[in-house]
Amino acid sequence: MENKLSRRSFIKGTTTAFAASYLASAALSSNLLDNRAFAATANTPAEKVNIGQIKNLKVKVISETSWFDNGVLLNDIKQAGGMFVSQYEIPWTTTGVATGYNGNNSGGYCSLIEAELMDGTRKRILFDTGWNSEWMTKRFKEEGIDKLLRNREIDCLVISHEHFDHFWAIETVTRHYPDITIYIPQGFYQEGFDLLAGKSFPKAHLKNDYPHKGKLITFDSKSIHPLFPGAALVTFDVPAITRIKGEQAFVFNVENKGLVLVTGCCHMGVLSYIQYVKANIMNSDKIYGMQGGLHISPFENWDPKFDDLLTALKEYNIEKIGANHCTGYITAGKMLGIGLPLIKGTGRNRSKSDIYLGNGDTINFS
Repeated sequence: MENKLSRRSFIKGTTTAFAASYLASAALSSNLLDNRAFAATANTPAEKVNIGQIKNLKVKVISETSWFDNGVLLNDIKQAGGMFVSQYEIPWTTTGVATGYNGNNSGGYCSLIEAELMDGTRKRILFDTGWNSEWMTKRFKEEGIDKLLRNREIDCLVISHEHFDHFWAIETVTRHYPDITIYIPQGFYQEGFDLLAGKSFPKAHLKNDYPHKGKLITFDSKSIHPLFPGAALVTFDVPAITRIKGEQAFVFNVENKGLVLVTGCCHMGVLSYIQYVKANIMNSDKIYGMQGGLHISPFENWDPKFDDLLTALKEYNIEKIGANHCTGYITAGKMLGIGLPLIKGTGRNRSKSDIYLGNGDTINFS
């Protein structure tokens, strides 16, 4: 009975200091981070923010294959000096990977978000760009993203964070739409701004032949940032491997459903993300859905404490979960095993499994 009460108190957030440390550790731990704990913070506004409502929300996964072989990626980082080496200084493996795309281990994460506003108009947001420009060019063509960009039918590009697999295929976007408005979180290094401007980084096998010429808007961690009625971004001051700092994620309020949270990697921790939203955004009694990387066991290194994390996640009674990317296949199996409403994918377009949403799969929150 004593153990049950302790767990319930954690789940309900009554031990705030402990929960913050626990959540950060659970979200960030991996083979690389060796279970080190970091604090993920976003400042609290003076009162809850009313972000408005949208009618419908749809998310299509363009690419969730951030890299093709975990072992190759981990070895690249290890050989370069470890997890705190700058990503721009790592000679990433681009040839000879049997499971890679044309031998290249890099792939990328990217999704297309479509929101129907209350007046019937629609907004399209490209969320992240992927990593390998060749791979992302293929995926953009297959899903019609290149055409949408050329026709200026995508309203903006949102970069969740500066990591290689979320940002480095920027030229795949700017080739078609060089003056697209881009939103980035506070924490980008000078290299990130240089890449946007067209600088190449030969050591990392990275280039951008199509410099960005549009608005670049940086959101800090001091407030919630509305995008349009029914949608906002929240930026967390959180560190991650390869010297990355800062990550932003979406909050949508879908009419008659509740809040939907859409994230890239969720280095801030899936539960701390939910708790911050519930504490600071109006109409947060119901978290209807989530989509994106949940960063629980991205390198398939399950830790027993993650079982408690999933138990805590289940307490929110979320109705739809569209996990992918760095969630981990073991995590997905565990989620299904305890009855979390994880939406399965189709396993197509070189996705490794159908256990969660893959390349070309869509989730509707309506």
